[in-house]
Amino acid sequence: MIDLHSTTGPNGRKVQIMLEETGLPYRLIPYDIGKGELLTEAFRALNPNGRVPVLVDPEPPGGGDTPVTVWESAACLQYLADKTGRFLPLDPHGRYAVLQWVAWQVASLGPNHGQAHHFTRYAPEPIDPYARQRFRLEAERLMYVMDRQLRDRPYVAGDDYTIADMACWPWINLTWNAQFDRPRESFEHLEAWFQRIKARPAVQRVYDEALNEWMYRTDHVGIPPERWANSFGDNFHAFHRKG
Repeated sequence: MIDLHSTTGPNGRKVQIMLEETGLPYRLIPYDIGKGELLTEAFRALNPNGRVPVLVDPEPPGGGDTPVTVWESAACLQYLADKTGRFLPLDPHGRYAVLQWVAWQVASLGPNHGQAHHFTRYAPEPIDPYARQRFRLEAERLMYVMDRQLRDRPYVAGDDYTIADMACWPWINLTWNAQFDRPRESFEHLEAWFQRIKARPAVQRVYDEALNEWMYRTDHVGIPPERWANSFGDNFHAFHRKG
């Protein structure tokens, strides 16, 4: 059985969606970032970057007795696609059409939406107006990129549902909850795609549980000092400075 070390954040959700879609048996091992549960040597042994998700597969493709450990959500998605032969085409044209959108998500959509959320919802007040506006505008631009891409195709990389959709959907879900400046009606094709993915049974199973309350609030969130220190502040940085 595969172990998925994760939180309720978007990056872990995308891998959990893939596990549900493929039907692979897995065990979800949850972590609470605010309690400092990632700030341990045991977890750093799994991922030197100290972040989730991390996937541990005791039955790797090709056999062998040594479990495979994979970290970074894009690598986890590709690993599961290669293991199962699903949701990632084998032909070069289709394969790289998907992988370029997965790369776009981890390089652009996720980081910029993450920063937009940080400066809009979590950063200590008074919030730097330039930083807030800079990332909100870039987050909005990236949503228009997706909206144009989906104008004449049902899924991000073409006619078929793939790991590119799984990579993007949890971040757009977070955006809809956060209610950025533009109304959802401004993104007609993105909204249709969003609802199409939301209706999938695997996605509903992943999201049919309590969400991280402070992550999905729609107003500015005041994070308690200890949770701040473990998530963004002194405790987080002190741990990663240790040799």
